[in-house]
Amino acid sequence: MIAGTKAETVIAVIEKIPVKERNLVKEITLDMAGNMGLIAKKCFVNATRVTDRFHVQKLAVEALQEIRIKYRWEAIDKENDAIEKAKKSNTNFESKILPNGDTLKQLLARSRYFLYKNKSKWTPNQIERAGLLFELYPDIQKAYSLTQELRSIFENTKDKIIGFAKLAKWHEKVNQSGFKSFGTISRTIINHYQTILNYFDNRSTNASAESFNAKIKAFRSKFRGVRNVEYFLFRLTNIYA
Repeated sequence: MIAGTKAETVIAVIEKIPVKERNLVKEITLDMAGNMGLIAKKCFVNATRVTDRFHVQKLAVEALQEIRIKYRWEAIDKENDAIEKAKKSNTNFESKILPNGDTLKQLLARSRYFLYKNKSKWTPNQIERAGLLFELYPDIQKAYSLTQELRSIFENTKDKIIGFAKLAKWHEKVNQSGFKSFGTISRTIINHYQTILNYFDNRSTNASAESFNAKIKAFRSKFRGVRNVEYFLFRLTNIYA
């Protein structure tokens, strides 16, 4: 366990492992951070670097949520304007109630969770809410489709050449959408094309490591931090080893 993510610090620790052993490493999954790439390139010269698909998909989900949040702030502003106008004219303001019982603000706020999921996993309430959301905000529906299509490429493609072709078509759809945030993701994928395409060789991810890291963070937060590191590691070993 190494404190921090400075490339020089991590490299210095890893280089204590004999070169012969490090050269046996065939594949490394990592995110798109420059320091991680440098560490992998410097310490494991024979290993193929694979960009974790979940980091790529996370960018798309964040771009989708950014669009939803933008519309939510617009809805709040419009409601504030309507309330102020009603006060000036001495009339009562009443929010418009949608068929599912949500106000517009509530619809945009409560839509956050189902946008993370594939529509096959939506509950009946979420299906109704999604129908209203997509009808009122076609841009959110378009962004959701782009997000799900990117996920589908990674989930259902097992050949690097086919993956390359599908990603190229996805880039074209992103360009046609005009969404700036998705355009940024598209450029990011292009800049990391080789390591992203390497995923389709063995479909490797660091999901297990990320899951274990999440468990450690949850365990640490439960006790509001760590004072005795050695005892903390001892407890982790007993629970998870």
